[in-house]
Amino acid sequence: MTDDGIGVRVVQRLAAEYAFPPGVTILDGGTLGLDLLPRLEGVERLVIVDAVETGGPPGTMVRMTGEEIPAIFETRLSPHQMGLKDLLAVSSLLGVTPPEMVLLGVQPASIEMGTDLSPAVEARLDALAGGVLRELERWGVSARPIW
Repeated sequence: MTDDGIGVRVVQRLAAEYAFPPGVTILDGGTLGLDLLPRLEGVERLVIVDAVETGGPPGTMVRMTGEEIPAIFETRLSPHQMGLKDLLAVSSLLGVTPPEMVLLGVQPASIEMGTDLSPAVEARLDALAGGVLRELERWGVSARPIW
């Protein structure tokens, strides 16, 4: 769904361009929703990259942490976000929510059917991938460029 694919694109970029140390998983959660619950068990830190409703112009980026994250998904853009909201709610009830979570989000221009990102969101691809790397660095994790 066009700009809703930004998270997938960031995951693809990171996986293609960087090697990560053991214990770091780069995962496209896509529309898996509650099927991701077992993947959260034992996770201490989680970075989520997604298209989110910021109220700003297309391409506006946000960084949210902790309890701010479930609230941003109250205004859902696509069906997979309902799955993410449910995942975070159930993980909280079961006590498997990662203690530290960061959401890196971008305001979409379009969530129509299609595979191409809008120019405004595609222009943020490098910044979002860089944001993930900065979060990892902040946590003491270094990714090694493959090339």
